[in-house]
Amino acid sequence: MAFRLLPRDETFFDLFERAAENSLVGAEALADLCRDFSGVEEKVRHIKELEHEGDRITHETLDRLNRTFVTPLEREDIHRLVSGIDDVLDHIDATANRLYLYEIDRPTDAMKTMADVLVRACQEVKITVGYLRNLRQAAEINQHCIEINRLENECDDLLRQALKHLMKDRKDDPIAVIKWKEIYEKIEIASDKCEDVANAVQAVMLKHA
Repeated sequence: MAFRLLPRDETFFDLFERAAENSLVGAEALADLCRDFSGVEEKVRHIKELEHEGDRITHETLDRLNRTFVTPLEREDIHRLVSGIDDVLDHIDATANRLYLYEIDRPTDAMKTMADVLVRACQEVKITVGYLRNLRQAAEINQHCIEINRLENECDDLLRQALKHLMKDRKDDPIAVIKWKEIYEKIEIASDKCEDVANAVQAVMLKHA
């Protein structure tokens, strides 16, 4: 009969799920800011608080990793997963900050759409991370990872379209072009980070297949 000489610390799964939920709340807060561009400073501050909470979860995870002898996943995978989820929220926070610091009058339709796509990607990340407790559900994990990849591609397409219109419509205002290009790219990078998390989950699944 197979048995473990030492118990695994299952708390890591709780931390992954907390981090993913926190990133989703951050994405939803950014999308809400885009839909209702009022009370901007307060809403940006709220997103910053979520980013700080993400940092706390990451630090708690890494501290536990340093103190735990037997971990449920390989150490480098735990580090990659929690860091990847934290990166998503870092770029959400960076996007919101630029809306405030650059004194943007109002979000564009392109940004609203990109923010909505990012919310859907973060929802999928939350679901996918939840499967880490039971890696035997390979088909379901792959399905959600494929959807995250599709959403990242969708956000990438939206970025290209947004930049094309930006260069055409605001070509006489180079400062505005620089500001919006950076904002669009930050939100697209957040979707890239969602894909990084999906890739990390798939790598873990392959190791445990």
